[in-house]
Amino acid sequence: MPLLESDYSPILPFKNGHVSTIYSGLFRKVAGLQQTRERLELSDGDFLDLDWSFSVSSTKKVILLLHGLEGNGQRPYITGSAQVFNETNYDACAVNFRGCSGETNRLFRSYHSGATEDLEEIVQHILRLKKYDEIYIKGVSLGGNLALKYIGEPRSLPKEIKAVIGISVPCNLSSSLTELLKAKNFAYSQRFKKHLVAKLRLKEPLFPERLTKKDIARIKNLKDFDDIYTSRAHGFKNAMHYYEKCSCLQFLPNVQIPTLIINAQNDSFLGPECFPIKEAKDNKNIYLEIPKFGGHVGFWDYGNRYHNEKRAIKFIEEGL
Repeated sequence: MPLLESDYSPILPFKNGHVSTIYSGLFRKVAGLQQTRERLELSDGDFLDLDWSFSVSSTKKVILLLHGLEGNGQRPYITGSAQVFNETNYDACAVNFRGCSGETNRLFRSYHSGATEDLEEIVQHILRLKKYDEIYIKGVSLGGNLALKYIGEPRSLPKEIKAVIGISVPCNLSSSLTELLKAKNFAYSQRFKKHLVAKLRLKEPLFPERLTKKDIARIKNLKDFDDIYTSRAHGFKNAMHYYEKCSCLQFLPNVQIPTLIINAQNDSFLGPECFPIKEAKDNKNIYLEIPKFGGHVGFWDYGNRYHNEKRAIKFIEEGL
């Protein structure tokens, strides 16, 4: 599809990408959402937790919400989306990836940008409920890459999956890593590394034969983390092999359901290869919106209803 024109233009402070990213990540509050937790036992003996919120009216429609790196089902970009969808007569299922719901997962492995086997188990669980005729998926950052990879992989998608939305998607993981390791993103990358390493410290005594304190001490940046843990725990040769195999960009030509991607020009986490312009032009199912503003998951708008949340509803309801 041709690229979509964006009309998103926030008030002055939020035209700055860092302001919108930091405010939305650290200071935004979403009040009034009630969530009910369900534990999903996975086929490999592990688990993940699903946080449900419901439309006031009975509905046959559900949105699956996938968070980003070191996020969870309570992050404002997830609860804000859930609230908007609940108000529009959709139930919402906020996924907490393995180890992200406040409790260490059971296995040595965890979650990563390409773990579509977990998303497949969630989808099959939703289908077994026999409650929903329409399933939509909205993924943010890492969760966006996961969702787009899922629908582009060689699988038969259930007919109930109607559309996907990806927000601030690092479509090329290596390109995104290059940006994250630059000085402009030092504070963000160090924050991610701190949280990731803290989780490894919890795993180390549980799996001493696979992870040592010396290994953890070698992690100086995000690439080190992926070399030392992500690749080793999930069957990749090294970090670059992981990025190569799990970047959703290569799967976009195969997407066969309506898909909206919103990546801001001033998103400091995204390199040039993260903007799938050619893929969108060549695939009638992919709609790409590149607003000038928004930072990384920072699409502030009036009434605490963010631009990406309203656009997701409009895309699903109206198709544009």
